[in-house]
Amino acid sequence: MLSRTSQFASAILLSACFAGASWAQTPAATTPAKTPTPQQQRMTDCNKSAEGKKGDERKAYMSSCLKGETAPAKQLTPQQQKMTDCNAKAGEQKLTGDKRKAFMSTCLKG
Repeated sequence: MLSRTSQFASAILLSACFAGASWAQTPAATTPAKTPTPQQQRMTDCNKSAEGKKGDERKAYMSSCLKGETAPAKQLTPQQQKMTDCNAKAGEQKLTGDKRKAFMSTCLKG
């Protein structure tokens, strides 16, 4: 059998344990949301605009975006530029089918 002092000490100890557990579960006082730093805001903006990009393309884009550079214009190879020009000319002439094929062939060779 426990003495009164031991019972009293046990009761205080149990009360302290339960009080501590309930105190730990109370949510902290609501703090206002922190305003992101300019770097954090830039990271957020760059992430949103980089959606759909993957791998090295995304890495290069994020690097230039975070530095504040504009997106680098992708340079066309001479062959791609020639293809674009010939395609535009064929479209202006409203060529279709075999006539378009023949025109594109001669345009790309010349």
